[in-house]
Amino acid sequence: MTLQRSLWLLAFATAVLLSGCSRDDALQQVLADGELVVVSRNSPTTFYLDKNGAAGFEHDLAQLFAEELGVTLQMDTAYSLGGIFRRLQRREAHFAAAGLSLTQARSAMFNHSTPYASLVPRVIYRTGRRKPSGLDDIEDLHLVVLAGSSHEQTLQELKSAAWPELSWEAVRGADTMELLERVDSGDADIAVIDSNEFRMQQSLYSRLDVAFNLGSEQDMVWYFPPGDEYTALIERADTFLSALQEDGRLEQLREQHFGHNTVLSRVGSHVFARNIRSKLPAYSKLIRQVAEEYKLDWHLLAAIAYQESHWDPEATSPTGVRGMMMLTGPTAREMGVKDRLDPLQSLRGGARYLKNIRRRLPADIDEPDRTWLALAAYNIGLAHLEDARVLTEQRGGDPHLWSDVMETLPLLQKREHYRNTRYGYARGREAANFVQNIRHYYSILQWKDMSANQPGQPLNPMQFLPAALQGERFLAL
Repeated sequence: MTLQRSLWLLAFATAVLLSGCSRDDALQQVLADGELVVVSRNSPTTFYLDKNGAAGFEHDLAQLFAEELGVTLQMDTAYSLGGIFRRLQRREAHFAAAGLSLTQARSAMFNHSTPYASLVPRVIYRTGRRKPSGLDDIEDLHLVVLAGSSHEQTLQELKSAAWPELSWEAVRGADTMELLERVDSGDADIAVIDSNEFRMQQSLYSRLDVAFNLGSEQDMVWYFPPGDEYTALIERADTFLSALQEDGRLEQLREQHFGHNTVLSRVGSHVFARNIRSKLPAYSKLIRQVAEEYKLDWHLLAAIAYQESHWDPEATSPTGVRGMMMLTGPTAREMGVKDRLDPLQSLRGGARYLKNIRRRLPADIDEPDRTWLALAAYNIGLAHLEDARVLTEQRGGDPHLWSDVMETLPLLQKREHYRNTRYGYARGREAANFVQNIRHYYSILQWKDMSANQPGQPLNPMQFLPAALQGERFLAL
């Protein structure tokens, strides 16, 4: 063998190794290598790194698939939509799990899985300005959209079909926050964003609202590289996704990541954002101190304090609860709080009370449901929470899951249900809203903290816990 031929064979072998996925059957390769390589985006609804490691809905879904195959998961990041598909074209990943929508153009170039969610693209504008009602109203507006997204493809099709004057600016990247920032600041007039992504971020941009829907629902899929060698792997993925939907695990995963559906008005969201700037700085250090003392996430403690008093240490209700954490007299005495209007004592009392409740819940309730159920008991009492859990089980739900108990809590206000409980009537709907609001405030506080503390870094809004909203829950780009 000549030296030239040897070097050529060595270069070819190296290229095959670097490609990540060979031309052999992809499923057999994954099983042989013991590793599943998945490319995703760094975003709150897909994949990010928190203090405990990799997280995000798409990560956890891919992790479950890897576990079913009996292999380890290698999650890689691309910071643009084009980068994701280039990785697939070069076979540097076995598939992309990145909240991607199914389009005709993409399906002509790449293999894909069965759909597992659907969304509606929406045109977002700033309130106080002229609200566009359709495509005829936006031809003279500065429209921004993510480059390479399905939304840009839709705009191109509309321009060719009937709106030749339609124009837009394609923003490179993989995060919609920049689009919202530009509309909110006035640097752009409108943006096209998926329904769930906007609902998740609207509390940060209380002046923005939906103008109209741009097209119909779009399915979300996993994309695979082109080629018949991926057929078996795709079939396994389709079987996996179908089984997850049938046995309820997919819905549980959705609830875990996207389950806090808040009904805050735009005014309420604006007030919250304003209080983060004006009130929280005065108590942030104190909240962090108490959270550290009681081994709580300070964002959670701050969210509870906001829900209770809007960070007002002198708050007093008509029923006699007082202070930053709005403690009752008996609870304050039980927790050793002598002055409920002292913010340090109030925070310590509230933190101690929450920890006590969480410890008293059944040991087999896992996180994060354990914390959400403890918060419900913080509001309504352990006795009524237990009534709700018993009623949940009687109705065929899981008393260990917050999503199931949350649906049952409002029944404690209906006579036909509470008359058969041990402790009777309770304001169950109020307790459910209490927890969901806290979950929402909690995620927004973390989001703000991340964007403030990592200047110049790729935005990762949900460093510690993911958040989005129930219903239209996914990002499809």
